[in-house]
Amino acid sequence: MNFGLMNKWALVCGASKGLGLGCAKALVQEGVHVVIVARRAEPLAQAVAELKALNPNVTVLSVAADITTVEGREQVWSVQGGPSKAYDIVVTNAGGPPPGDFRQWGRDEWIKAVDANMLTPIELIKATVDAMAERGFGRIVNITSGAVKAPIDNLGLSNGARSGLTGFVAGLARSGQLAAKNVTINNLLPGAFDTDRIRETLKGAVQKTGLSMEEVMGQRIKTIPANRFGNSDEFGATCAFLCSAQASYITGQNILIDGGAYKGTY
Repeated sequence: MNFGLMNKWALVCGASKGLGLGCAKALVQEGVHVVIVARRAEPLAQAVAELKALNPNVTVLSVAADITTVEGREQVWSVQGGPSKAYDIVVTNAGGPPPGDFRQWGRDEWIKAVDANMLTPIELIKATVDAMAERGFGRIVNITSGAVKAPIDNLGLSNGARSGLTGFVAGLARSGQLAAKNVTINNLLPGAFDTDRIRETLKGAVQKTGLSMEEVMGQRIKTIPANRFGNSDEFGATCAFLCSAQASYITGQNILIDGGAYKGTY
């Protein structure tokens, strides 16, 4: 299927590895020029090489910066050869806050979580969405978490900050100023994927049980009807579809990708 994305420009955050890289890979294969941003230069350079190998006909630019800061966002808007703020697609993605006991978190921990996982996506949306509406095309995909639908007890920082973003998007996406102008905003909710993040969140179980990481991961897999963790390529393919011309009637939705682990009906 031709997704109708040839020569569009996409900003993909947290794209040096994992789910962000999976999204960037799917988009470049659809002929999308991308600017990828992450904090560490070395894995970012490796990602650029991988993306260029997938499609040498697209432009792949990178910015080694902290997208959660004003300075980092300015670096993205001013990257040489990029579209400034005239992106057709924005994929927001920031590393999740650490797990732990809420009794141990103070104001600083909460502000950091909200800044990264709620306010930063809102700032990226604010900077790009009006120009999308003027051009008559725009796709914003926020990578949030399956914890938005089924909160995880030791991920309180993530539960709270990402739920705040979800509520904000629910209202904005349904604005006639955007939906009627072919600008959609959706959230992708990953469950357990084979990334560094799953190992970070399972460290507490390793320490508590004395089991190895492999044993704990095996126990987690048993809770997933698909009997496996997800992979970043299939996640990226879903992201690319939400960015497609064919997905123009999908907005304000929370798309859960978890192998059937969520037990609710709705």
